[in-house]
Amino acid sequence: MGKIIIYEHANFQGYSREFTRDISNLKGVDWNDCISSVKVFGQPWVAYEHLNYTGRLLVFEEGEHSFVGEEMNDKITSLQMITENLHNPQITLYEHAHYQGRARVITEATNLARGHDNDTISSHKVQRGVWLLCEHSDGSGFRYIAREHEHLPAYSAINFNDKPRSLSMLVCLF
Repeated sequence: MGKIIIYEHANFQGYSREFTRDISNLKGVDWNDCISSVKVFGQPWVAYEHLNYTGRLLVFEEGEHSFVGEEMNDKITSLQMITENLHNPQITLYEHAHYQGRARVITEATNLARGHDNDTISSHKVQRGVWLLCEHSDGSGFRYIAREHEHLPAYSAINFNDKPRSLSMLVCLF
């Protein structure tokens, strides 16, 4: 279905290791906090700062990534492959917590900072696909992975409502 090859240095240099399954703690295989570049084949992968898929995250789609970026360089502790069907994605966004207020169905990558929904989304239901929710429209700041069939009744549960922009961008992972 997919695999990721991790490298200890940028530009695919140094030692490498291949994974075809999730790994919740890279320390157990002597690869904790030492990844600087990756190659992804097939499905996207999510790299997490902490064990058990927690902390800051970075999504790697299929291709070569010669540097993971300053934010996550030598800080990755767990890896998780996206296994959901990514075709025909759909998420419903709600203005208020507990799926109240105005609802909007999204089926493609969307920059919410430029429309009526800027700073107003407080809950969601994912019908299909996997979505990357970002605090800022450039993809920076707090990021959250919303998976198929997930219902999140209040963004306060993930500390999104406490941010200056509660949700600025949605990217469907293809």
